[in-house]
Amino acid sequence: MNAAGRLGLYGAALAATFAVAFGAAGLVAPRGAAPQSIQQEEKDMQDHDMHAPTAESSPGHGGHTAAETASGVALAAGGFTLAPVSAPGTVGESGELSFRILDPAGSPVTAYEPQHEKDLHLIVVRSDGAWFRHVHPALDRASGTWSLPWTWDAAGAYRVFADFAASGADPVTLTRTVDVAGSFAPTHPETTATARVDGFEARITGDLVPGSASELTVTITRDGAPVTALQPYLGAFGHLVALREGDLAYLHVHPEGAEPSPGEVSGPDVRFGAQVPTAGRYLLYFDFQVDGVVHTAAFVRDAVAHAH
Repeated sequence: MNAAGRLGLYGAALAATFAVAFGAAGLVAPRGAAPQSIQQEEKDMQDHDMHAPTAESSPGHGGHTAAETASGVALAAGGFTLAPVSAPGTVGESGELSFRILDPAGSPVTAYEPQHEKDLHLIVVRSDGAWFRHVHPALDRASGTWSLPWTWDAAGAYRVFADFAASGADPVTLTRTVDVAGSFAPTHPETTATARVDGFEARITGDLVPGSASELTVTITRDGAPVTALQPYLGAFGHLVALREGDLAYLHVHPEGAEPSPGEVSGPDVRFGAQVPTAGRYLLYFDFQVDGVVHTAAFVRDAVAHAH
C-alpha cells in the first residue's frame, strides 16, 4: 500500500461510518454462531487447497484478464489455507478473534514478508457492507496463531479476509465467513459519492469501468476547508479497499504517486488506480490518518460499461 493507499481486500483498527441511507428489515442471525475452534476441523482443512483454485488460476494476483482482478473469494489459494476462525459468537461479548494460516503441508505459517508495512492485513466486513474494520492482529510465532481482542457491535454474517505474503511466496487473500447471533437488520446500500465521518467530509470522483483501468480521487475537507495534513498510513496518504457487492470479491486498488517520506503530509486529494472485473455495485472503504488518528469513509459506486 504505497503512496495513497491500496485497495486491498489490506488490511489498523477502524470502525467505518457507512454514510449511506439504508432500508431495514428484521431478521434473526443463526444461533449456531458460537466461536469456532482453531484446533477443531484444522486437520480437515489441510486438504482444501487441493480443490481450490491456485494462485495462477484464481482471480487476484498477477492475472492479466478482467476476471482475474478479483480475489478473496476462497478459503484456500496458492497452496495456503485459512483455518477456522475463532471469535465471540454474539453481539457485545468480549473475547478474542484468532486464526492460523496453513501451508501446503498443513503446518501453521510463521514467517511472512511485510506488505505495506504489515505482515498481515485483516479485513472484517458484514455481508451487506454496513460494518467494516481493517486491523492488524499479532502473531504468536510459536504456534502460528494470529489474534487480537474482539467484540461484535452488530449481528449478521461477516466475511473475514486475511491478506498476506508468506515468506518466499506470492501475496494471497483468503476468506472465511463468521456468523454472529442476535437481532439482525440488513441494510441495502445505495450509491453515494460523499461520506461524513468524525467531522470530515470525503468525496470520491471518477468512474468505475469494468475491464478497464479507472482513476479515482478522494478529496478530504473539514468545515468546508481542504484538509492538507493527511499523514502517511501504511506507506501511503490513504488506503482504499473495494468489495464487489454480492460475493464481496476483494479488489486491489493501487495508489498513485511516490511513497511519502517520514513526516511528510499531503491533501486534500488522494488518487488511486482501480480496475474492476465486472459491471455492478462496489463498496469502497477509504482509510486516512490525521493527527495520528485513522478514520474510515465509505462509498458505494456502480461500475458501468461505456457504450461504444
